[in-house]
Amino acid sequence: MGNPKDRRSISSSKVTWFSVTSRVAAAALGGYALAYATTGWLSVILPLDKSEAVLTASMMSFVIYTAAILWAFAATTPIGAWLVLLIATGLLGGMTFLLT
Repeated sequence: MGNPKDRRSISSSKVTWFSVTSRVAAAALGGYALAYATTGWLSVILPLDKSEAVLTASMMSFVIYTAAILWAFAATTPIGAWLVLLIATGLLGGMTFLLT
């Protein structure tokens, strides 16, 4: 316990847990928000009947959500994962708002 090497491993495990927790939150919350914004945007821009456009966009949301989850864990830093997800969500949400 008195070994300084043990203290470093404890502090690095806190950083690791924060990183993992942040990535899980980015995957779950950011991924959901991105899938939701993408569904709205696709529902507006797809050149189909309204019901078919919503159905197609809803099915595509599963692909987007999966890709967002993969991105959250593939990004080099948790901040990078959050930034990409939030910027993409903001852009798609803003375009949806402007188109409706």
